[in-house]
Order: sequence, then structure tokens, then C-alpha cells
Amino acid sequence: MKRLEDVVKERVLVLDGAMGTMIQNYHLTEEDFRGHLFQDIKGQMKGNNDMLNLTCPDVIADIHNRYLEAGADLISTNTFSSQCISQADYSLEKYGREMALRGAQIARKCADAFSTEDKPRFVCGDIGPTNKTCSMSPDVSDPSAREITYDQLFEAYSEQIEGLIDGGVDALLVETIFDSLNAKVAIDACVQTMQRYNVSLPIMVSATVSDLAGRTLSGQTLDAFLASIDNYPIFSVGLNCGFGADQMKPFIQELAAKAPYYISCHPNAGLPNAMGLYDESAESMAPKMGEMVSEGLVNIIGGCCGTTEKFIEAYQPFVQDKKPHIPVAAPRTMWLSGLELLNVTPEVQFVNVGERCNVAGSRKFLRLIKEKNYEEATSIARKQVEDGALVIDVNMDDALLDAKEEMVKFLNLIASEPEIAKVPVMIDSSKWDVILAGLKCVQGKSIVNSISLKNGEEEFLSHARDIKRYGAAVVVMCFDEKGQATSYERRIEIAERAYKLLTEKVGMNPLDIIFDPNVLSIATGMEEHDNYALDFINATGWIKKNLPGAHISGGVSNLSFSFRGINYIREAMHAVFLYHAIRQGMDFGIVNPSTRITYEDIPQEHLKVIEDVVLNRRKGAAEDLIELADKIKAQMDAAKEAAKNGNAPVVQKKEDAWRKESLSDRLAYALRKGIGDYLEEDLKEALSLYPHAVNIIEGPLMAGMNKVGELFGEGKMFLPQVVKTARTMKQAVSILQPAIEAEKSQGQTSAGKIILATVKGDVHDIGKNIVAVVMGCNNYEVIDMGVMVPPEQIVKKAIEEKVDLVGLSGLITPSLEEMVNVARAMRDAGLEIPIMIGGATTSELHVALKIAPVYGGPVIWMKDASQNPIIASKLLNDSEKVNYHKQLDEQYEKLREGYFVEQEKLVSLDDARKNKLDLFGEK
Repeated sequence: MKRLEDVVKERVLVLDGAMGTMIQNYHLTEEDFRGHLFQDIKGQMKGNNDMLNLTCPDVIADIHNRYLEAGADLISTNTFSSQCISQADYSLEKYGREMALRGAQIARKCADAFSTEDKPRFVCGDIGPTNKTCSMSPDVSDPSAREITYDQLFEAYSEQIEGLIDGGVDALLVETIFDSLNAKVAIDACVQTMQRYNVSLPIMVSATVSDLAGRTLSGQTLDAFLASIDNYPIFSVGLNCGFGADQMKPFIQELAAKAPYYISCHPNAGLPNAMGLYDESAESMAPKMGEMVSEGLVNIIGGCCGTTEKFIEAYQPFVQDKKPHIPVAAPRTMWLSGLELLNVTPEVQFVNVGERCNVAGSRKFLRLIKEKNYEEATSIARKQVEDGALVIDVNMDDALLDAKEEMVKFLNLIASEPEIAKVPVMIDSSKWDVILAGLKCVQGKSIVNSISLKNGEEEFLSHARDIKRYGAAVVVMCFDEKGQATSYERRIEIAERAYKLLTEKVGMNPLDIIFDPNVLSIATGMEEHDNYALDFINATGWIKKNLPGAHISGGVSNLSFSFRGINYIREAMHAVFLYHAIRQGMDFGIVNPSTRITYEDIPQEHLKVIEDVVLNRRKGAAEDLIELADKIKAQMDAAKEAAKNGNAPVVQKKEDAWRKESLSDRLAYALRKGIGDYLEEDLKEALSLYPHAVNIIEGPLMAGMNKVGELFGEGKMFLPQVVKTARTMKQAVSILQPAIEAEKSQGQTSAGKIILATVKGDVHDIGKNIVAVVMGCNNYEVIDMGVMVPPEQIVKKAIEEKVDLVGLSGLITPSLEEMVNVARAMRDAGLEIPIMIGGATTSELHVALKIAPVYGGPVIWMKDASQNPIIASKLLNDSEKVNYHKQLDEQYEKLREGYFVEQEKLVSLDDARKNKLDLFGEK
């Protein structure tokens, strides 16, 4: 006997009509519905059509036979609601699977009786949407609430599908889809259950549009719906219910033109009249269905509400000898969706991913989430879309947040905001359970940010399969077991390997792969960073040329991190970088959509300097950019001062005026500005005034470093200046070194010994490397252990080397917990060596709450690299360290008390409602 997959290519097939309409014609009573099985169940059973599979199987078989006699090629099982969720309304939850099994067996027996070699008959296991929705709130006062979760619905559907497969169906029909997330759950359950059963059945999906705009009840357009399901092995897609043939035809035309599947159409018998009845007859509706057949729009036609076997019989002449629809080719561009489709065509050029709904990147957003001020947090997302973001990145990774809970809450909230929900979401987290929770909230086709080969192929493939399962695209970071790719060669090596794994082993569509070749900071003052931007741009071109279909993205703000506080320079650098990267094929980027500076806006004299830096065209370009940034900062400060003084004219000091200051001020100024021209002269004078050479380091030079730390913390200096300061400090120490050695003061040749390590699970090392430079310049012996260092190795090295300090670095949120693990391991080893904590996701509050309480020695949060030598000198000074540790303990205790007080102020919505005033004696 031929398979459905073969027959559908040969002719237009006819599906049966309505089951409910036919059952009504039998005028069954409450007793008929109950049968002898359900006499003792409370409540009304009449209307629960699926239970008739158990109590009146002869009626269901008769309906199937009537449709088969009328010429139906496919009959759908009487199992629209045969799962525990819908059956809960009748207290028949435990009978859902049995109803599905018996429904399939009844249909199978009927179809087999009518099947011939020339006209095989097929059974479609009917799967309805249930009476719950995953995408909409049942509570008008709480848009984030949901009646049911993905996992609950998945379990219910899986049980139903098991019954249908055991009953012998030929295909699985997910129909009357009003919420794409419900549909995704059903399709997922179909795929997973078939894998367990080791069978492969066609999956048919049929949506319902709720208005003439062509949207589902949950708000999606049809093309957005197609994007939502395009990761799945779909056999056919179509429409049913909602409309009659006339109203449905334009939407069938849309599907036929866009969907790379077979097309089905089974409308109602027209629109219901004032009495709730359907006015179309078989004779009036059949020619309308025939039009769609003749125009080559459909492969399968049938009927929904109001149709009977007479409609199916009337269709037969209109399908005779007619050619079926030929599915269009699969899209050659990336499809993403929220409520609306984002088709990433070449004309789009660049997909701007809004970055402000990220607790790691926006202090305001983090504060609002911590305060549970979701309304204002939602307004940030709305503003980004208004400013032009085509995708919204959402990240809740903060050590003091329940990231999973907050991700689900926020995604559910923005789903209720059409102006936000229209765009796709980028689910951004370093925690896989958070990613999965987010994927189970979105009805559209989202992007996962991100996966990498950092922990090897097994985890990479597992995560990729999850992403494909839940119907998303993916950002692939250029990391592997060796660490982060920083060169052109490493970027393309990792990208090519990941591409092959995803396309060949996972079966992922190349169009759904977005590589992030790592946008790294340039003009940091470290020569090895100078080629980072150019290597990224060149790697982008290689990926576009050699990995067909793949996209390229990056976190653009990383590029200019060295110049934080000088927004003009940062935005200009981004504009130049994007100009060149987009020309090579970069088509995604996490950027601020409200950025105003474009490539064309940049004055020519500024453009040349910035391009020299971004493209690394000449040595010394970074110094020129630092000078330009300095001038702009001075102008900004002067303008502020002038405004403060009533627009008083600002008198500029001559550059050499500082040379007239006192010796200590001159040394501090030279260090702060990174000026080494006068060091020999000034240090010679200092040696005649200070008793020991080391006193010069601890006095005016350290005073200069303290000032640098303050200015950097206030955003008045930026990273390249700090590195330049460190090098000037090193130059000064080198000049003083002969005097120090001559004095032969024990211990003065080394300020101390420090271990630096990026903790386990984290491959980021730029911040750690800068700390190493700064500490080295301040005469500390630095032992750099590299990245992804386990706690036991840190402890072992600390004991072996008898170090004075341990510096822990981490950029991603999971690193925070690893830092706690290191502190515990050091405590268990009996160590009380001071621990310095640094990295973008770290905070003083986290240290106070999580790390300091598990360790006996000092634990200090380092705001920036320039602070390390200052704090280190206190920790290693016998006269200061005890008091400093005590001050830390007191400070941390205050932070903890303040935190717990704030937490007590925030109660859940349910608790708040319980605390309401009982003015009317309701309690």
C-alpha cells in the first residue's frame, strides 16, 4: 500500500469534515455519553465528544464510515481533546490516553476496510490546542501569569500522542492552532514521542486566524507563524476553522506562496449566522474549494465546523484529475519572529540587537529588576524597539537574582506588549537552565545567545540539539577548549569546526547559525590588542565566503571599552567598525539602537585617527586617539564648568604649567598623565629629599596612583590612560632600582607575590592581563595561571609559591559561584591569604553576601585594575592590614544588613494580596 508521503504528490487529497457537527445529528443523551463506564462521575458529560470513543464507539465508527463512503482520503480521529488538560473539565484526566488509543483504533479499522491499492485511506491522529494557552495571561491584572507551562502541556500531549501511535495512525494532525507556543509544544511532543517509538509519521499543522488581518488569537501573523515552526519536520501546513472558504482563500494564497510544505485547507461552512448556524451548503461551498484546487494552491481540502459528509462528497468532482500544489523552495534567508516576521534579507543589511534589557550591561535595568519595577523595565524594551532595534536581547544573569525566574517573568510580560512582542527575542544567558526556561516562553522564533565549544563537543552538540528542538536560531561564540579566539586564524578555525558539527551532526539549518568571532577591546595601551578589530573584520569576510548561510554578530560596545565615559569617541569607533565589518558581511550586532553617530557624521580629522586604530594601519595611532579623547574630555569638562559659572570664559592652562608645581605634585602629575620625559630629573631631586628610594614609591608615586584610581572610578579617565600610567610607574621604579639595590633594604626589590587566575569555566582574560601589567609595573611578582583554573590548582600554587595575594578574575555570571568555591577551597586548606576579586560581573555586594562569609582572610572587591596595587600595599603593610580587615568586615556587615532590609520590603504579589485591608469582613 502506498504511503501518504507518496500519494500527496500525485493528486489533491480530501480530508473529512466536522466531527462535532456529525455527532450532534445523532441527538445523543447524557446517558449515551456516560455509558456504563462513567455512571458515577459528577457533572455533565454531554458535549465531551472524545469520551464517545469509550462509550459509543459504534457512533464514531459510523461517522468515519460515512466520510469514507463520501470519498475522503483522510479521516481524522475523534481525539481533539483526548488529553488530561481538556479532560480535567470533566474529571476524566486519567482517561485521556485511553480515549486517544481507542479513537485511533476505531479510525484505523474503518480506514482499512475502505482502503484499496488505487485509493488508500489514511488516518490522521487529531490533536487539538487544549483549552489553555501558554502565551497569554488568564489574569488581566497580571500579564505575566500563565495557566499552564510548556512542560505540563508537553507531558499531556506526549501521553495523547503515545495513544494515537499505539492505535495505528498514519499521520499526526496538530489543528486549530490559536497560539503558536501551544503548537510548538505539540510538535515537539510529536517529534520526541516518535523518536522514542522509533517511528516516523508526517506532522500536519493547521492554524486558525481570528481576524481579517490574518493573525492568530495570540497575535501572530501567518508568516511569523511559519517562522516559528520552520525548524521542525513539517509535512503540511494549513488553515481550519475561523472562516469560510471565501474569507480563508487570501490566507491560503499567502501560505502557498511562502510555506515550503504541502498546503491544507478545511474551512467552516461559511461564517456563523445570528443563530450560531452555518449558512454554506455543500453545493455552494464545493466550487469555492474547487477554485483553490484549480489555482494550484492546495494539496489537501476538507471541512471544519458545519460541514458533513455531503460536503466531502461534493468536493470529489473538483479534485478529479487536478494537479496538486507544488511546495515552494525553503527560504534562502533567515526567518525570525515575534508577533511579526523578521526576514533577514540582504536589503536588511544589519540587524540591530537592542542591548539595554541586560542586567549585566545596564545598571538601570538591573536596578529595576531588583526592585521588581517591571513596568519601567518593560518601557526600556519598548524604547529600544521604538529606536529601531529589530531584536531584543534579554539577560538576567546576576548573582543576586534568580535568573531563571526573572527571565520567565520578563518574557511573559513583554509577550503582552504588542509593540515589543512584534520583534524576536534573543535569550541571553550563561546558564543553560535559564536558556531552556526562556525558550519555553516564546511563541516566535528566537535566538539563543550563546553556545560554544569551551567545554567540548559533547556539551556543544547537546545544547545545539536543544536549540533545534525548541525552534530557535543560535549565536555561536568563537571559543573552544583552548580558550577565546583572539587571532584571525583561531577565529576561522573554531567557526569552521562549529559549522560542520552543527550542520552535519545536528542537522541545523546554516541560516540559523550566527557566529560571534569576539569583538574585543582595542587601543588599550597593549600592543597585542591592536589587531583585534581588523582580525574580527577579516574573519567575518572569511566566514561569509566559506560557511554558506551563516551570519556574523558581535557585542560592539566591547570594542571601545577603553574609552568609557567619552561617548562621542565610543560611538564614533562603533560607527567606523560597523562600516567596515558590515561591508565584509557582519549582519547582526548588539548595539545601542539610540546611538546617533553614523560613519558619515564623523569629521574627517577624527575619522582618519579612528580608522587608523580600528584597522591598525600604523603604529602610534592609539596614542593619537587617546590624545583626541583627552581633548574632547577637556572640552566637555570646560563646557560644564563654564555653564556652572554662568558661561564665564574658560582659561586654558599651558601644557608645561605643571612643571612649576612642587616636586611631589610634579611626580603625581607625571604619573597620572603618563609623562616620562622629566622622570630622571625629578627622581634625582627626590632622592636628595627622601630618606629612602622606596619612600618615593610609597609617597608621591603612590599618591599619583591613588589619584588615577579615583579618576578611573569616576569615569574621568579611561583604560589606555591607566595602562600608560602603569608603564610610567614601571619606568620610575626602574630609575629608582639602582638606589633601592644600593640601600640593600631587605624586601624592597619586590613589593610582594600575587597569583592571578581566571576561574574555572571562564575563558576571558583581558581584565586579568591588565591587572598583571599594573601589578608588575608596581614591582609585584606576578604568577599568571591563565584561564579556566580549578580551585584545587589555585590552592596548590598558592601554597607552593608562598604567595602574598590571590587575584581571581571572571567575566561571566557563573564565575561568581566559582569564586565562592575557590574561597571555600582556600579556607579548607587553612589559608587566610587576601583574595582580590575582579571582573565585569563582580560587585562589592556579592563579595559581602557570598564570598567573604565563607572565608577567614580578607576578600576585597576591586573596582578596576588601578586599585589593585593600592589595596595590595595596605594588605601587605603590617601596621595597616589588621585595621583594614576590620574595616572591611564592618563595611560588609552594613551591606548585608542593608540588603536583607531591602529584601524584606519586597513581598510577592500573592503575599501582598493577603495583606490587603479587610474593610468588609471578607476574611
